[in-house]
Amino acid sequence: MSPQPIRVSRVALTPGAARLLRLLRERHGPLMFHQSGGCCDGSSPMCYLAGEFRTGASDVLLAELAVEGVAEPVGFWMSADQFERWRHTHLTVDVVPGRGSGFSLEAPEGLRFLVRSRLLTDDEARRLGEGAGARGPARQDAASTSDSVCSRSGGPGRA
Repeated sequence: MSPQPIRVSRVALTPGAARLLRLLRERHGPLMFHQSGGCCDGSSPMCYLAGEFRTGASDVLLAELAVEGVAEPVGFWMSADQFERWRHTHLTVDVVPGRGSGFSLEAPEGLRFLVRSRLLTDDEARRLGEGAGARGPARQDAASTSDSVCSRSGGPGRA
């Protein structure tokens, strides 16, 4: 039996971010992230109820994050045009004191999510197929809507 290849992920969570996700999941239900491209709260990862921020052909699913104590994975999405600029980076979702966007579920907690980034190593980039022009591990079905819209409040979507 050959050894399993080491899985490479584009997105990771700090322990603090995982704790906050467990709390938010308990209070609100299944969750998702969409990495903001500068609208509303700079370029913070915005946390929503799963499916509340509609994704489409113009979005890339970077990861389905497994969080201990959360039954389902937490999808991490980014717009495809932003992914083209950030495709060579690994993102770590962290949490810090402060008030984030009013659209993101953590805003009332006095905390906000943020991403810390670093360049992918050559080995990570090779395993992710960056030399072949990969679009990421998964994309939303191209037949879906092409605009991102936050159904809860009519924003933020993309400007």
